Amino acid sequence: MTQKARIEISGVRVPYEAGADCDAEALSRAKALLRRETGLKAEDARLAKKSVDARRGITFVYTVCAETEAKEDLPSLLENKPGLRLYSEPRLELPVGEKRMRGAPVVVGFGPAGMFAALTLAEAGMKPLVLERGAPVDERCAAVERFVKEGILDPSSNVQFGAGGAGTFSDGKLVTRISDPLVAWVLKTFYELGAPEDILWRSKPHIGTDILRSVVKRADEKIRALGGEIRYHTAASDIGGGSLLADGERLSYDALILAIGHSARDTVTDLIGAGYAVEAKPFSVGVRAEHLQSAVDEALFHAHAGDPALGKGEYQLSTHIGGRGCYTFCMCPGGVVIPSASEAGGVVTNGMSTRARDGRNANAAVCVSVGPEDFGSDPLGAIAFQRALEQKAFAAGGGDYTAPYQTVGDFMNGKSGMAYTDIVPSYRDGRVKEADFEKLFPRFVTETLRAGLADFAKKLRGYDKPSAILTGVETRTSSPVRILRGGDGRAETDPSVFPCGEGAGYAGGITSAAVDGIRAAQRVLAIYRP
Repeated sequence: MTQKARIEISGVRVPYEAGADCDAEALSRAKALLRRETGLKAEDARLAKKSVDARRGITFVYTVCAETEAKEDLPSLLENKPGLRLYSEPRLELPVGEKRMRGAPVVVGFGPAGMFAALTLAEAGMKPLVLERGAPVDERCAAVERFVKEGILDPSSNVQFGAGGAGTFSDGKLVTRISDPLVAWVLKTFYELGAPEDILWRSKPHIGTDILRSVVKRADEKIRALGGEIRYHTAASDIGGGSLLADGERLSYDALILAIGHSARDTVTDLIGAGYAVEAKPFSVGVRAEHLQSAVDEALFHAHAGDPALGKGEYQLSTHIGGRGCYTFCMCPGGVVIPSASEAGGVVTNGMSTRARDGRNANAAVCVSVGPEDFGSDPLGAIAFQRALEQKAFAAGGGDYTAPYQTVGDFMNGKSGMAYTDIVPSYRDGRVKEADFEKLFPRFVTETLRAGLADFAKKLRGYDKPSAILTGVETRTSSPVRILRGGDGRAETDPSVFPCGEGAGYAGGITSAAVDGIRAAQRVLAIYRP
């Protein structure tokens, strides 16, 4: 049988005017480019990445993976050929250490970091024990729905806690800025667990909240099928020295992967009290901005807005104002603003959209960077800064998890009192109350937000539309603390604990958290054998 090689061909551009056959045209152009540059004939080709460039006109930009005959001189043949390189298949290394592990490795938290850590350990035959304070998927969904409809918060099962972590109630966005080769493995694993195939090649892949829930269920089933155990409704406490309390039961471990997520404030407080090295880190706070999705589409795609081939318009905007960053985060096309509190007496917002992204509004967090100069260097001070804003938002909304809102027109002009008109707030089906954000946020936040919104309007037409809605508060953009770990991935003050993911301060989003979870599992595997 003839040996085959795969070559990645990037930067293949096809103008929008090529019509519905743009994908086929991209494959044809890639094959022709390969033949012209190397003399090789592509026997097969598939899409590896697709993005839209709408800066001057509309152009689709592709990366294509082509299969061709393998040759010994192929590496040299591809030298100095921009856009051409050998394709490497995603691989997962499962090292095997020397030490015999007594009992099962423990994973605390079943968000993206904990889930992928447990999957990796299970694949290696380790049979992990996963402890998750929240509920399994279906029960968790019911708790969130009850909170949306009735304002009844379950502090253990909500948008932040439960199977799949905070990412389960989002857009299932898999975009990441890290370049770790494990990113491709994470996408491949999500696809194998039931995510749509296009996450493997879209430049801005997303699963959608509705589909992500079933993906999390399949991850649960796979871990159990490989011999692992998952205990829901089981909070971990008194962690350290090779043991912990799991809802009152004392458990021992040789290795514990700590993947607690960015909202486990009680766990962080306990760790600090137990002497773990924890530091405050920069984070961001702000609001959720809602615009009509149709307006976003028109601002990006102009006369072509609404064409299914272009999909829903997405944006990511940023600027610096007086040394502070102001940026949009977690943009949800056709989505809703959801109540994301995990503590009684606080209002927190986040964004969510389904796979179809067919809602009337687009929403995104508009956030301002916050640093130690704003709350002191104490990590508990960082948490207190977040909590104080959430409690003020709760009071401003009337004390029943109604959220405070302000129109962009009022906010930009230093006024309050304008009722919403064409853009209807989506938080809890409209359970919002008009407020004055000057009384809610510190001045540096409101001043930076105003300047940021004005700057964003120069980059995306209509962003400062007076009837656009700002809903507060967005405080859980990332963890405000970092659990310090050494170069070997272990907690600085406890060699049996491996902190990872967003909650430990080493990731920001589903994909990067999943990668960090895999890396933590690999570090455990490099020390221990099943």
